[in-house]
Amino acid sequence: MFCKHCGNEIDNNAIICTNCGAATDNINKTSPAAAQKNTMALIGFILSFFMPLVGLILSIIGYQNVKKPEYAGDGKSFAVAGMAISAVYLGIGLIAGLIGSIFWFSFLGWILL
Repeated sequence: MFCKHCGNEIDNNAIICTNCGAATDNINKTSPAAAQKNTMALIGFILSFFMPLVGLILSIIGYQNVKKPEYAGDGKSFAVAGMAISAVYLGIGLIAGLIGSIFWFSFLGWILL
């Protein structure tokens, strides 16, 4: 086979020309590797409802895995949703804890008087 760009003779199974680096017609014939499942994103999403801090950590790890080529973007929506749900739950918990502690300390103040 000859390169359509530079005319150099190349291997019949070559994807690019070794002389000029131009892509051959074989580039479309290669099958991509099967993408892995991003289970970390799914587990992070599920745990965000029950254990928000653990769910947040696992969702962040799952979101970082989305960028790796072997995952091919799998699980991005689960990771983003897990981070959002965990953040909301942690925020609600923080606010409820602050309100509860304010009421508790004001109740103790009335008892000690």
